[in-house]
Amino acid sequence: MNESSASKFSRTLSMADRSGRLLETLDQLEIRVETLRDTASAMEQERECILEMIQSLKNGQEMRSISDGEREELSLTAERLMGRTLSVEVCVGTIRNPQQEDALRKATSIINEIVKKLLGDMEAGRQRLQALHAACVTEAPPVPIDQKFQALVIGCALEDQKKIKRRLEMLLRNTENAQNNITLMDNMKLEEPRANGL
Repeated sequence: MNESSASKFSRTLSMADRSGRLLETLDQLEIRVETLRDTASAMEQERECILEMIQSLKNGQEMRSISDGEREELSLTAERLMGRTLSVEVCVGTIRNPQQEDALRKATSIINEIVKKLLGDMEAGRQRLQALHAACVTEAPPVPIDQKFQALVIGCALEDQKKIKRRLEMLLRNTENAQNNITLMDNMKLEEPRANGL
């Protein structure tokens, strides 16, 4: 009887050891999974950044101030880089509950509507984007906060909140760049006749 209880006791220790080792392995795997997700997310952001830089170069003032031949050659290179960058697909999925899905869908819809209206009234669109962006930041912004949009963003998964904020920041940068380009082009038109003595 003592031998039987001793073997049971030894098996229990062995099971506890195995369970501990399995738990330790799972903990290590969890760290690796988080590292993988962080790396993939950084790659997504890098891809977005590269695409934005290429687009900015293609539409920038410097591109207008070079000869047609150089512009064509640089545009072809930019298009090639754009195509190669777009061929890189990195996707980090986000696990969401139904409420988070609904909040993300509504928040995305609001942003998409503003983007559609940007060409019609860039200044009003920029101000609206600023109000949405203000809803995504923790520090007190110098613009009014869209409280309804803020409630939607808070209802989203944390990863989606970060993506929404990044998208709004990119849209604001692009809007500002577009406004600067329009102003430069308008000033160039005004300056050209004087330069020619007309």
